[in-house]
Amino acid sequence: MSGESLDEAQLAEIEELVRSATPGPWHVRVFDDDAAMNLVAVGTVAGENGRRFPGFDSSELVAATLVQHPKYVDISDGKWDENARFVAESRQIVPALLAEVRRLRARLNQLDDSE
Repeated sequence: MSGESLDEAQLAEIEELVRSATPGPWHVRVFDDDAAMNLVAVGTVAGENGRRFPGFDSSELVAATLVQHPKYVDISDGKWDENARFVAESRQIVPALLAEVRRLRARLNQLDDSE
């Protein structure tokens, strides 16, 4: 999607992405122990950061922005925390933005109809 206006089909596609994703809210989780040294992840359950293995439930995680050891996920710009926050917050922000676009479009249609 470029900088052009989104048409209804594109909005519907975004809405379908939201509907089909794991329900939110999502939370940033940081794990650091012998099994997952410096793991930054996004999960469906808020919790204390820190040592969680073997007690944490991996089925609660939806994404990882850093898995340092073993080195599976490691973005070169080092923005693991920032990326995790973006992913987690997007789960709540995208639906809100879609609702705002729809609200503003409805208001514009009202104004156009009253002229």
